[in-house]
Order: sequence, then C-alpha cells, then structure tokens
Amino acid sequence: MKHFKTLGAAMLLASTLTTFAQTASAPAPAAGAKPYTVVDGYKVDANTLVGFKTWRSAACDRCHGANQEGLVGPSLINSLKTLSKDDFVQTVKNGRPNTQMVPFGGNPEVMKNIDQLYSYLKGRSDGAITKARVEAMQ
Repeated sequence: MKHFKTLGAAMLLASTLTTFAQTASAPAPAAGAKPYTVVDGYKVDANTLVGFKTWRSAACDRCHGANQEGLVGPSLINSLKTLSKDDFVQTVKNGRPNTQMVPFGGNPEVMKNIDQLYSYLKGRSDGAITKARVEAMQ
C-alpha cells in the first residue's frame, strides 16, 4: 500500500512539472523578433499553442468570433495591427468600461498566459497563422 502512495505522489509531481513546463513563459523575443513561430500556417511553437488554448478556455470567440474577425467585439485581426502589446495586456486585464469588453484580470489562467495569448493573436493578425485552429509543430 505504501508503494502505491509513493507512486501516486510521484505521478502527481510529474504531472505538475509537465504542466508547468508547458505553460512557463519563454524568454522575451529579441527586439523586432516575432513572438511566435509558425510552419505551414497552422503549426505553432509550444508557447503560441498555449495562447490558442487560453483563447479557447476563456471563450473569447463568443465576442470576437471563432476566427478572431469580430462579432459583438471588434476584429482582433485588425486591432492587433495597431494595438501595442502593452495596450493589449491592459485591455485584457482591465476590460473596456464603455464597451462590452469584460476584464480578465481576475482570471488566473488568462493572466498567467497573457504573453502566449498575445503571441497567438499577433500571429493571426500578422497573417502568419492562417487558420484559427492551430496544432503543435513536430
């Protein structure tokens, strides 16, 4: 019985470390470098994939559309062409009080992965990510 408890604890630790490794932020890209890597228009690096998963889990598509082209909320494809990363972070964190954009500052998943979310949406806006649904590069 003691063996099973130790094995269970080891499996929990391994799972926790794997999750941390998958969502840990990579170093910031060099000035002028793209915050994402894309192959074939839809295969992305691990951090950008985390951004896509964050997009899905926060249900951003309810307002911005499944393809980020806008519904009730604006097209993020267009918005991220001019919105700075700092303005993006502030908008996601604080919302936009005079619009229907709700704040996500209280959502730990979104805030933990804000850089990755930006990478995914910036890739879509730049046209490098050509499909809204992405998968991991191999």
